[in-house]
Amino acid sequence: MANEDLVSWNAILEGYSQEGNHGLEAIFVFIEMVGEGMGLDHVSFTSAVSACGHEMNLELGKQIHGLTIKSGYGSHVSVCNVLISTYSKCEVTEDAKLVFQCMNDRNIVSWTTMISIDEEDAISLFNEVRLDGVYPNDVTFVGIIHAISIRKLVEEGEMIHGFCIKAGFLSKHNVCNSLGALLDMYAKRGSICESKRVFSETPHKSQFAWIAIISAYAGHGDYDSVIELFKEMEREGVRPDSVTFLSILAAGCRNGMVEMGRRLFHSMVKDYHIEPSPQHYSSMADMLGRAGKLEEAEELMSQIPGQPGFSLLHSLLGACRIHGNVEMAERVANTLMRLEPMESGSFVLMSNLYAEKGDWEMVAKVGKWKRDEGVRKEL
Repeated sequence: MANEDLVSWNAILEGYSQEGNHGLEAIFVFIEMVGEGMGLDHVSFTSAVSACGHEMNLELGKQIHGLTIKSGYGSHVSVCNVLISTYSKCEVTEDAKLVFQCMNDRNIVSWTTMISIDEEDAISLFNEVRLDGVYPNDVTFVGIIHAISIRKLVEEGEMIHGFCIKAGFLSKHNVCNSLGALLDMYAKRGSICESKRVFSETPHKSQFAWIAIISAYAGHGDYDSVIELFKEMEREGVRPDSVTFLSILAAGCRNGMVEMGRRLFHSMVKDYHIEPSPQHYSSMADMLGRAGKLEEAEELMSQIPGQPGFSLLHSLLGACRIHGNVEMAERVANTLMRLEPMESGSFVLMSNLYAEKGDWEMVAKVGKWKRDEGVRKEL
């Protein structure tokens, strides 16, 4: 009868702990079970420790950990797995490591949890998994790929990517999603060929994977590939987000693709109902300025929420100099000097612009203003 009572109590306890948002109820049930003097088992301890993790209650979790040891369940694999997870959630990774090290038997959940929380040792842990005769699963690969991406381990990334292909884990959506992080790592290191290879070998391409590959080509200034990938993404039914459009606009800015930039900016707002951020406005205004569409750039700049940033104003001032628009350059320079009165770049650009126009009187004035530290002047 006592055993039947324990099964019933465990069912209630486990039900509360698995819900996630009923952690307190689970803890109260466990405390009542202890008060009743019930002979607790691994199910009782697993559920109670899990509830502590949900509630981020480290102190109670430690007390229950002590009770598990006294009750002979301190090295039970299921209990230890939940203890590792709970200590990790409470950001006491060293305690999680200690639990792992004291385990006599470890299953794939044990190894995968440690790989996920111990990024520094993730590679060595992954190698130990196979030596221990435990076969990694899809969640293991998600954890190791994340660790590799965080630490920017290119060679290890190639090895794990190959392992995923050989072991057939690319059929798993969560692994495919995590490969987007690997793709992004290659792109940021300038390995566009590796990025392309990872992308092409990924059967289920997530939105993040599309964004990452588009950003990779955008970073290399390959605007034709960016546009082709964007169109392919739309054909595949993947919805672009604000980051996708920002990457494309940034690439278009470097390549002077004004008309395409206009169409994409319009599509972003009208077709995808994405509210332009200051960065979107800045990229578009920068693109227009570089192309000599100064009035349009200034008009767009006036729509930026708050006020345009220093880098955009400086870029537009540079465009004014290139295209010889003194009047607009003076307006932009005055704004820059109000924002950053001690920054010398705007003084230099204005001085050069006046010199190119042969206005030596203004060159002399700009030089004097530059020397008068902290004095704000209107041009």
